[in-house]
Amino acid sequence: MARVSQEHLDARRRQILDGAAVCFARNGFHATSMQDVLKAVDLSAGAVYRYFSGKEELIAAIAAEVLETVRDTLEKSARENPPPTPEVLVPRALAQMRELRPATLETGEWLFPRLMIQVWTESTRSPALTAVLAEGYAMIREAWGGMARSYQGAGLLPEDADVDAMARAMIALVQGFAAQMALFGDIPPQALADGTRALMSTRRAADGA
Repeated sequence: MARVSQEHLDARRRQILDGAAVCFARNGFHATSMQDVLKAVDLSAGAVYRYFSGKEELIAAIAAEVLETVRDTLEKSARENPPPTPEVLVPRALAQMRELRPATLETGEWLFPRLMIQVWTESTRSPALTAVLAEGYAMIREAWGGMARSYQGAGLLPEDADVDAMARAMIALVQGFAAQMALFGDIPPQALADGTRALMSTRRAADGA
């Protein structure tokens, strides 16, 4: 019997994750059955359970993958010289996520923001998922901290700034924009840039008053 290539295994895993993500974003985690996922990916139960034991493991894998993608984006940006400032970086991070995970619902709505809310909601019920998110967010906090340190090195941020506090605030900013997308529709990239720039300018305006 011919051995299945790693490329084939990776492609099948990607197929299952993408199909499950669409189901969760469309109908919610608890309203989605494994039968719904099997139908969406057009695979047998045996083929899917070879990779994932059930819905909980699927949503944990989706969450972990998203968090790793965000971390990689930030780590690459931190190595740029000069580093991109937040009003550039926030829209860029969301744009790159959209490029990597472009799937939409039947309405044309980008599914990622709605899926993110499903992950947050389920984490309040699932200690295992909470652990996955805690580990992922710790990595992202460190990546945002790396961005803050790169700002300090470029003279864009005071040396005594609390980089971890800034990391938490930037995570909250991105989460807030994504939540607005999920609840109220898409936000133009320019609005993300303009809003972040305006927020950053308040201290400068106060100092100049």
